[in-house]
Amino acid sequence: MDEGHHHHHGGDFDARLTACGVAEPVRTYLSQCAQFHSSPAPGLLIGAFMVDYALELLGANPDEKLFSVCETPKCLPDAPQVIAHSTTGNGRLKVIPIGRFALTMNRASTDKTADGFRVYVDQEKIKAFPIIDKWFSNSPEFNKHTMGTNLQEQILAAGRKLLSYENVRVPVTLKETWQPVTCPSCKETVPDYLVIDGKCGACGPMKYYEKR
Repeated sequence: MDEGHHHHHGGDFDARLTACGVAEPVRTYLSQCAQFHSSPAPGLLIGAFMVDYALELLGANPDEKLFSVCETPKCLPDAPQVIAHSTTGNGRLKVIPIGRFALTMNRASTDKTADGFRVYVDQEKIKAFPIIDKWFSNSPEFNKHTMGTNLQEQILAAGRKLLSYENVRVPVTLKETWQPVTCPSCKETVPDYLVIDGKCGACGPMKYYEKR
C-alpha cells in the first residue's frame, strides 16, 4: 500500500480534526503522532485509532508498561511509540515485516506468555469507505495528489469502523544472559548470542556497509 504522505499539517490538520468531530483522547493522539512522524500520513492516522482501541480493550492507561508488535514497518510503529511509549530502544516494540496492517498490544507478564489484543484493518469493513479502500489496496485509481485530503477526512470520520480485533496470546521474551566476545573478523565486541558461524552479524548476514 502506498502511504501517500502528506506534508501539510498543523493548522490545516487541526481544523480537519474539528470538522470530522474527532473526540479526546484520540484527537491528542493524532496530533502528537502527526508531529512526531512529520506528517499526518494515512497509515499513521489509522495506527493512532488502532492503539486507542487496543488500550480500551486492555483497559490500560497509556502510561502503563505496555508491549506492542507491529506487523508492518510502514507508518504504524510510530503510533505505539508516541501514544504508549513502546519503543525499540526500551524493548517494548517489535516490528515484524509481515505486511499486514495489524498491531498487537499486551501488558508485562512474569509468565512465559501474555494475553493481549490484536487490532487489524478489516478487509470487509474497509469496503464501506471507497477512497480508503482504493488507497489501502494500492489501486491505480487512487491519486494521492487529488484524493489525499479526502482520504484523510474519510479516515478521521471512519475511526474504528475500519477495525476488528481478536484475543491473542504472545510469548514473553526473557532477558538474555550474555558475555561479550570479540568478533575475529572486525575485532569489535558483541554479545555472544549474536555471533553466527563465528562472526558478528555485520561481518555476516547483516552486513550493510563497505568501508571507504
